Amino acid sequence: MRSTHPLVAHDTASSRLVRALRGERQEATPVWFMRQAGRSLPEYRALRATGGDMLDACLDPAMASEITMQPVRRHGVDAAVFFSDIVVPLKLVGLDVEIVAGRGPVFAEPVRTAEQIARLVAIDPALVTERGEAVAEAVRQTTAMLAEESERRGEPLPLIGFAGAPFTLAAYLVEGGPSKDHLGARSLLHADPAAWHDLTHWLAEVTGRFLALQVEAGASAGQLFDSWAGAVAPADYRRAVLPSSAAALGPVRALGLDVPLIHFGVGTGEILADMASIGVDALGVDYRVPLDVARARIDLDLTLQGNLDPALLFAPADVRAAAVHDVLTAGLAARAHVFNLGHGVPMDTDPQVLTDLVRTVHDWRAS
Repeated sequence: MRSTHPLVAHDTASSRLVRALRGERQEATPVWFMRQAGRSLPEYRALRATGGDMLDACLDPAMASEITMQPVRRHGVDAAVFFSDIVVPLKLVGLDVEIVAGRGPVFAEPVRTAEQIARLVAIDPALVTERGEAVAEAVRQTTAMLAEESERRGEPLPLIGFAGAPFTLAAYLVEGGPSKDHLGARSLLHADPAAWHDLTHWLAEVTGRFLALQVEAGASAGQLFDSWAGAVAPADYRRAVLPSSAAALGPVRALGLDVPLIHFGVGTGEILADMASIGVDALGVDYRVPLDVARARIDLDLTLQGNLDPALLFAPADVRAAAVHDVLTAGLAARAHVFNLGHGVPMDTDPQVLTDLVRTVHDWRAS
């Protein structure tokens, strides 16, 4: 381990989050939220109103680091998650993509045929690293700010890096944007398995380099998001999706920094054991499967992360508190637990609810 990496230099290896991800149950359960940085915070909206689109913000180190820090200061969460987007590495390699408000990532040219895929995969994934200095600088600035916040709070605060899994990226690329059923990607994996293999394994290298860029620059943990993996039948997932997800973690492992890794997907109750099988430290579970049930399904000694239904952020406080306690109790079935939502923070969430939720989690103790 490099002495300059925050795991050593800022002692984030002893943080609640990193210790829990590595299997050490904490007296106070660590908590962070997917999409904790962003649209639910008035300070985010005020900063973004200064100009530029979403991807410009992701590639502006000062803005990205400040946005990353906003929920840490406001909510008292146990980690920051890097403010970026899963399509940033595709922009870095030269694809014409934008984040359309109210819709999501939209590509100027969908990639649907073997010929289009052949042209795409000829692009060198190393461009992510070569053109990614703004990402690395944003991570460096964020970890420096986290070190200052750690001094104030009296406990180390790590940064979580993230990247999109190849299937989810492929789903956007094939459709040209968001889709309700991801039929284009599901059709391609059957219609042309060779082209599908080339596409997803190229995406594994691209997104894997993006995650490795964050880890090398200072992230103390990493999460692979497969938002749409639940759209695929289990047999198809094992055959045509899981191998590229495993490959996406290769560039991080090649760094030799031993950062804990999390694998998360949505609607993945039938494939939890498969998702857990690629050598990760923790499995993120969405809100559809209780954590004790998930533990029985995976039958592996992993940390579990999750999994409050985001809809409960809009429930009465007593209903929400009871649900939080249920999640924490179910999490006792695993070797360790990191509290999170079962998906991202909705944009119209009251920030005070999240702040109160963090306090509820930290105050809870197993009886």
